[in-house]
Amino acid sequence: MPLDEPSWWYGGQRGDQRTKLLRPASRVYSWAVKRRFANANPYSSALPVICVGNFTAGGTGKTPLSLLLAKMLKERGARPAFLTRGYSGRAKGPVWVNPQIDTAGEVGDEPLLLAQSSPTLVSRNRADGARAIEAALAASHIIMDDGLQNPALAKSLTIAVVDGTRGLGNGEVIPAGPLRAPLEFQFELADAIVVNGPPDNATLKWLRQVFQGPVLSATVTAEEASAAAISGKRLLPYAGIGNPHRFRDLLASLGGQVIECSFYKDHHAFSEADAEALLARADAAQATLVTTAKDYARIAGASGVRGELARQSLVLDISLAFDERDHERLETLLGDVKPVVWTMNG
Repeated sequence: MPLDEPSWWYGGQRGDQRTKLLRPASRVYSWAVKRRFANANPYSSALPVICVGNFTAGGTGKTPLSLLLAKMLKERGARPAFLTRGYSGRAKGPVWVNPQIDTAGEVGDEPLLLAQSSPTLVSRNRADGARAIEAALAASHIIMDDGLQNPALAKSLTIAVVDGTRGLGNGEVIPAGPLRAPLEFQFELADAIVVNGPPDNATLKWLRQVFQGPVLSATVTAEEASAAAISGKRLLPYAGIGNPHRFRDLLASLGGQVIECSFYKDHHAFSEADAEALLARADAAQATLVTTAKDYARIAGASGVRGELARQSLVLDISLAFDERDHERLETLLGDVKPVVWTMNG
C-alpha cells in the first residue's frame, strides 16, 4: 500500500465507519470534477491526442503503457511526443525536457523516463502544452500521460489503466476511497481499459462485464538484463512509487531474495539522510540495493551520498506486455485515432 494512501481504501468495505464519515466530502469532490467538465471548453489539437490515465489515485502502470504506445506508433513511422504535467517537479511549462541536464526536482521523475523514449513536454496547462507541441512542427501524435479527469484538452483516444491486483478498492470517491470521480462518470470518459495484472484476475472479469468498450489484459515484465542481474541475489528494495508492493512481488518472482523493504510516499525526494540509511542497511544485511527506474531518475547524477546510492543500486527495468489478441486490439485502437473537433454538443 502506498504510504500516502489510507490502508482501508483497499482493505476496507463501503460500510467502514471511516468511509461513512468521509462520504459528504466525497460528494463535494465528485461535484467539483463533474462541474469542471460541464464548464469546460476543451482545446481541439490539430494532432491526435492519446490520453493514458487511471480511475484511481496511486500507481497502476500508466508510464509503461505510455512508453509502449510510443514504441508502437514509432514502428508505424509516426513521431509521438509526450505531454505531461510533470508532477513533483517545479516547472510549470510549457518546457521541453532534456534528460541529459534536467533533474527530477525541475521537471518530475516520470518526464525524465518518457524523454528517454520520445520528445517530452511538461505543461501544467494541457491546452498550452498541446499548442507548444504543434508549434514545434515535429510530432504526429500527442500522448498525454495522465489527465483522464482533465477536460482542458479534447482526446482522440482515452485508455484507463487499472491495477488488476488491487482493483478499484472500496468503490468510493476520494477521500472516502481511491476513485478520482464516480466510476460511472469515469466510464463515460474512457474508450478502453487496460487491466495490469495476472491474466483472468477478478477485476478483469468484472470490468469485461460492466464496461461497454474494450477491456485488455496486460502484465508487467522485467527486461532480460534486469531479470538476470536480480536472480539469486539478496536484495534490499527501496521505492517511492504508487504501489511499491507490486515492485517487491516482481523481484521475488524473478528469483530475488528480498531481505528488507524501504518504501516511501509516491515521488519521494531522496535526501542525503535517506541515502545514508539505505546504504547502511544494505551493508548490515549484506544485500544489494535495487530500485525502480522512476526512483532512480530522482538520484541519477547526484553528488555526495545520494550519488553513492545511485552507484550502488541495481535498477529494475520493466515493460508492459499483451498477448497476441489484445496486442492486435491495441494496434486497432491506435490505427483509428484522429484529431478531435470539439463542439458545444460534445
